[in-house]
Amino acid sequence: ITPDWDSVEAQAGYSMHSGGMLAGWKFSNFKDGVFGEYFHVNDANGNLALLPKNIDPVDACMLSDMVPTGFHGAELADVQYGDTVLVIGIGPVGLMGVAGASLRGASRILAVGTRKNCIEAAKKYGADEFISYKNGPIDKQVLEMTNGKGVDKVIIAGGEVETFAEAVRSLKPGGKIGNVNYLGKGDYVQIPRAEWGVGMGHKAIFGGLMPGGRLRMEKLGSLVSSGKLNVHHMVSHVFEGWDNLEKALFMMRDKPADLIKPVVSIEK
Repeated sequence: ITPDWDSVEAQAGYSMHSGGMLAGWKFSNFKDGVFGEYFHVNDANGNLALLPKNIDPVDACMLSDMVPTGFHGAELADVQYGDTVLVIGIGPVGLMGVAGASLRGASRILAVGTRKNCIEAAKKYGADEFISYKNGPIDKQVLEMTNGKGVDKVIIAGGEVETFAEAVRSLKPGGKIGNVNYLGKGDYVQIPRAEWGVGMGHKAIFGGLMPGGRLRMEKLGSLVSSGKLNVHHMVSHVFEGWDNLEKALFMMRDKPADLIKPVVSIEK
């Protein structure tokens, strides 16, 4: 996310929407060229970040999207010390939702996912228990695991529009949902009336595009360089050279079982 920092939206505190809804999301969205040897960075002083010398460039790729998106889910859900948190989806964004919730002090993290390598990575990031959507509705499993109480916070990093209903049913009164999942299909998000407290349950839903910018990136980089966050658990495949770019893109499309995130390393 590379906002235009002099925009009125940035001045209002929503830089990711600079120029219109989601318009801070420029690269590979409506601004082409990022797979070229050289490309233009808008508002470079505000968007280019300095990497600490001890960060591997392969790992640094995770700082451009996975880390800030997953962490924003924890921010939107307002995870606090001692919270029980449900993270729906443990792809790379969800893994960083788990890590973000853990760093913010969650005492118990329930993670929804089935792929073995993602489960193993989620354990390393702080997930305590796992739920498979193949075993029935997520909310029913959550309520069984919490003695009918539900969770304090939910981070949505996967699923479709129907997942919102399960998230609302899983949540305690006064709880918060932080959604960073891209909903690419479906006309409406369904919110179950009764489980939403017939409109008065103090169950809040927040959905947001991750913040960008130099300050954010450099702070996240400092977590990695200090050893507080190991992003390498997300790097499942490393390709060498431009010739493998297409192979990596097709891998992202096809999503083989052992995939978390591929990186293409370009030699200078």
